[in-house]
Amino acid sequence: MDCGKDGKAKGNGQPMVFEQGPIRPPSEASSLLLRFTRNCPWNQCTFCGVYKKRPFSRRSLEEICRDIDAVHAILEELKTLSHSMGQGGALTRPVLNAVFTSGSYSDLFRHVAVWAYTGNGTVFIQDANSLVLSADVFARALRYLKERVPGIRRITSYGRSSTIARKSLDELKEIRAAGLDQIHIGLESGSDEVLKRIKKGTTGAEHIEAGRKVVEAGMSLSEYVMPGLGGQELSREHALETARVLNAIDPHFIRLRSLRVPPRTPLYQEKVAGKFTLLSDDDTVREIRLFIASLDGIRSTVASDHFMNLLPQVDGKLPQDKEAMLAVIDRYLDLPPEERQLYRLGRRGGAIQGMDDLRNPSLRARLEQARRDLQAQTGSSLEEVITQLGDQYV
Repeated sequence: MDCGKDGKAKGNGQPMVFEQGPIRPPSEASSLLLRFTRNCPWNQCTFCGVYKKRPFSRRSLEEICRDIDAVHAILEELKTLSHSMGQGGALTRPVLNAVFTSGSYSDLFRHVAVWAYTGNGTVFIQDANSLVLSADVFARALRYLKERVPGIRRITSYGRSSTIARKSLDELKEIRAAGLDQIHIGLESGSDEVLKRIKKGTTGAEHIEAGRKVVEAGMSLSEYVMPGLGGQELSREHALETARVLNAIDPHFIRLRSLRVPPRTPLYQEKVAGKFTLLSDDDTVREIRLFIASLDGIRSTVASDHFMNLLPQVDGKLPQDKEAMLAVIDRYLDLPPEERQLYRLGRRGGAIQGMDDLRNPSLRARLEQARRDLQAQTGSSLEEVITQLGDQYV
């Protein structure tokens, strides 16, 4: 099927709707979200509760192109609105305000309007493993997207290592040439034992093969690491093996996503049954230190860009920023236990962004008062309260 020869979605009284999935990476917060597949074809990872009980399906090329046409129609409707307001077809602030103050426009319409207004031109393809589509279908959909939606400068997607490893380098190059600029891979761990326990469905060797293929195909690669995923039993192996695998890949980005275990996940049941022992916040920080210290010979950028991470300042470019990242960790670990607890309370409660915030006298006084109040009022221990505060961001 040729998307370009299909009927186009129109704004004249017809619904301008398209599908969106449940999640995207934090770095894609301002991206246009378009769904090429539904949910996750693997859906067995014990730490993840996002797609459980949701069936996976590949969307047809026809469905995808209809959604792209819907985005095109919204952009055309925005131009019409702009002209009617005397704004010459441009998406100005008054036009955007009109979209949000009127009750006539859907959330999807507003999503496209904000995306077009910001002008960053990034698009994120959902859901969990878009690369499961054939290279031909994916490439045709990407070409049609760039044809119908102006201003796109970067397109990214999630992909599983096991899926990417099965694709040929030529297939990945075809997808790259069609417009896919970056792939986000949930590496989670490089340890085969950890990967087996969490039912990731891949191996360290497969992670290496997939990552190297993505880089060789000319795409930017973000690998996601989950500190704490080995629990107390495999913490050291998790850190060392994950560093070994990433040293063999040399991805463009290494993104930290410290483990949280909400009740909806299978891993929570393992924790309740005593089969998995969570690391404390401090032990997770120690694991991250071992991991960072073991990264060697690569030029990746380490990013701690999620609120689940206790120390967002552990970020930088390797190798030049490695010692600075380790210094941030050591500064935290050198704090007295009461100070570390106060920092964790403020960080998990959203009151502070980094350790320097503890130097603010008024903020510190509020945190100390909050600690006293929680200790006096709650039926739970303060550590349980801090854990609950952290889990709210999962």
